[in-house]
Amino acid sequence: MTYCVALKLNAGLVFLSDSRTNAGLDQISSFRKAMVYEKPGDRFMVLLAAGNLSITQSVRELLERFQLEDEATGEALTIWNVRSMFDAARVLGAAVRHVYDREAAALQRAGVDFNISMVLGGQIQGETMRLFQVYSAGNFIEATGETPYFQIGESKYGKPVLDRVITLETPLDEAAKCALVSMDSTLKSNLSVGLPLDLIVYEKNRFATDKIVCLDADNPYLRMLHDSWGERLRHVFDSIEDPAWGGGETDAPIRVHSRLAHPLVKVAAPPPLSESAGQHQGAGNLPPTALRQPMVPVQVSLLTAKEYQRMQTEAEQARLQHQGSNFFPKR
Repeated sequence: MTYCVALKLNAGLVFLSDSRTNAGLDQISSFRKAMVYEKPGDRFMVLLAAGNLSITQSVRELLERFQLEDEATGEALTIWNVRSMFDAARVLGAAVRHVYDREAAALQRAGVDFNISMVLGGQIQGETMRLFQVYSAGNFIEATGETPYFQIGESKYGKPVLDRVITLETPLDEAAKCALVSMDSTLKSNLSVGLPLDLIVYEKNRFATDKIVCLDADNPYLRMLHDSWGERLRHVFDSIEDPAWGGGETDAPIRVHSRLAHPLVKVAAPPPLSESAGQHQGAGNLPPTALRQPMVPVQVSLLTAKEYQRMQTEAEQARLQHQGSNFFPKR
């Protein structure tokens, strides 16, 4: 598996990918998931890939020379002569479909799914930066102001920090740091994602970049970020007050009444039955305790959480006593 993330910000683009691929517990290898296409002064593009390694490698190899006929002019379009990133995404999608037409039937006979995801982003002279996610069918979507980043692969572990930090106004260096924290969280929780990492940072309207780095386990910045994030996350966790079950002095009580939801009612064991009584009425004839709703106080605003709990307990005890008195058949 893999994890790749790409961010589109007002100041530029950030791309980050891991390099682990595995075909079982004892077949773990490292393959780069990022490719950089650059023609200084004219265009700059980065491709990230996740999914079946043989398919993604075929698409990447084909993309550099693949031609798509322009329906309007009949011109052969490649990633090196298209005039928009949208057309570059079209060329990539066509390359994916070409590999599908060539390989899918054989893969299906072998029981292998045609499963890939790709992210293509960059800038071409004459237009602004754009970022696309391309699916295994060759179709794609574009990043917007509301969704300024794409993730492919094992995305769930690194998503929370991106959602809390990344906006269009985030500076590039801060965005690169956030992407690395997102990757660090994924590395911590998923063994199918691994070092080394490829990080690419692109500044708007430069059409080239020298901010490309490979980070391994000995990289000083990556080690500092890993240690600092873990230590400070623990510090923030410890600074949060524990739940005050017994009440007392607290600004955030946990036992408070909600008008929208009632506390869970425990299922109590029924009173013991005599052999003769069990022949007349069984526990299955009683209404399920879990479906009964507790008593709701009328003046909830005047009751404390502890008083409300006491009233619930008394009501439940009275109900059980009443149930016990009516449980046995009258003689």
